Amino acid sequence: MSSFTLSFTAQPDHIDRMGHVNNAVWVQWMEALATAHWEAVAAPEHQAAYVWLVVRHEIDYRGNIREGESTEATTWVEAPPEGARFERRYEFRNAAGKVIVKARTQWAMLDLATERVMRVPKDVSARFLG
Repeated sequence: MSSFTLSFTAQPDHIDRMGHVNNAVWVQWMEALATAHWEAVAAPEHQAAYVWLVVRHEIDYRGNIREGESTEATTWVEAPPEGARFERRYEFRNAAGKVIVKARTQWAMLDLATERVMRVPKDVSARFLG
């Protein structure tokens, strides 16, 4: 399993009426984290040929952060893809190291040339599972 980590800091426009990061922002951070992992690990020819589309999100909120606070976010892929679907997991931790958000997303691979969903090639998934 190859994990990837980034930090995010809550900005004023991320904050909701309750004074903490809005749920939609967590989803944006998940997408940014997954994209950064893809760009860091995938071969250039794969990045040029394929794109990922979200099929499903599942998010458990166990805490939150406020403006100016940061979270360390980690993503990984635990298992080989099932056909066109690739499941990615996420954990966001607060400054004390407590997991405050856990999530998983199912992504589908799209071939840019045909604009069709396709099976994830083994040479693509191998880079994320090693």
